[in-house]
Amino acid sequence: MASLLLALAVGCAGLYAGFMLVFQTGIMPALARLEDAEFVTVMRRINEAVPRAVFMAVFLGVAVFPVAAFLVPVDGRTDAQKWLVLGGLVCALLNHVVTVGGNVPLNNALAAPEGPGDDPAAVRAAFERRWNGFHRIRTALVVIAFGLLTAAAVG
Repeated sequence: MASLLLALAVGCAGLYAGFMLVFQTGIMPALARLEDAEFVTVMRRINEAVPRAVFMAVFLGVAVFPVAAFLVPVDGRTDAQKWLVLGGLVCALLNHVVTVGGNVPLNNALAAPEGPGDDPAAVRAAFERRWNGFHRIRTALVVIAFGLLTAAAVG
């Protein structure tokens, strides 16, 4: 059971890390080239499309499976493996704190209905730099979590 939980923790962390890296290295640089109104519209559509069932299962699994893998007793698990799982768990949870406390409020603000005088440049300016900053942090955290959990699984 413990091996399965650790494998699921590694799998979810890997999927989520890949998703975050694609945003960091491909999607956001491509969106940065758009005009303000296009950027705002596309980010709104992305934010509507992403939080669906499969994404939410992976997002929750990134936190739930490392917790379970850490809490389930395992005969023969070394102290190093325990610390690696705990480190992965901490990074995964911090990733969620940044996401829920940083990126999600910005996504919600971006989704607010536009008023007649809203300027796309101002909307983008209030969103893009801060969102990217939080995203860099959460991407680093989940990549580290993936590495630590992988090391625990093969160690």
